[in-house]
Amino acid sequence: MAGQYPFRPRPQAQGNNQQGNQQQQQGGQQRDQRGRRPQQENPNRINDEITAPTVRVVGENVEPNLVLPIKEALRLADEMELDLIEISPKAEPPVCRIADYQKFLYQQKKKAKEIKAKQVKVVVKEIRFGPQTDDHDYNFKLKHAENFIKEGAKVKAYVFFRGRSIVFKEQGEILLLRFANDLEEIARVEMMPKLDGKKMNMILAPKSKK
Repeated sequence: MAGQYPFRPRPQAQGNNQQGNQQQQQGGQQRDQRGRRPQQENPNRINDEITAPTVRVVGENVEPNLVLPIKEALRLADEMELDLIEISPKAEPPVCRIADYQKFLYQQKKKAKEIKAKQVKVVVKEIRFGPQTDDHDYNFKLKHAENFIKEGAKVKAYVFFRGRSIVFKEQGEILLLRFANDLEEIARVEMMPKLDGKKMNMILAPKSKK
């Protein structure tokens, strides 16, 4: 890509004279007033926007640990028909990548989406017992817990002790351990039964799939 330095400056509004430029500026202001979104600034400084006098240059077909004056770095990017993109402005010296800026932005957005997709939101479902829960109620809640675990949610099972029923705390612990044992094929114990005030809590998490 041939061109006189500086290389590939950011596009500016075209106009044959000062009056034409003023009309375009007025038109832009009117578009903003009508509620249209103004053009966003580039997230990176590129080409002649880079102000550092010296930069570290990286990229394909660029020799390692290459530090150049900004003019030489711009000239190198120009020869490769690519952009000079400032990717680490706080480094000493700032790091710039030689690449096609549009492709660079696309790859950055793609990586961000992939990272976001991997960030699975953890859902915690609660199952409440009394210290003397009967078998029918226990099995009903066990079935619910199985469904929650299979859906990928964690289960916080707890025994609530009313008034003097705290004397049955050992019975409550036995109930929670039985609960964990009945779910051991699909869930692991993340937190063993622990008394917290009038509640004894236990947390189960889905077993990772092999």
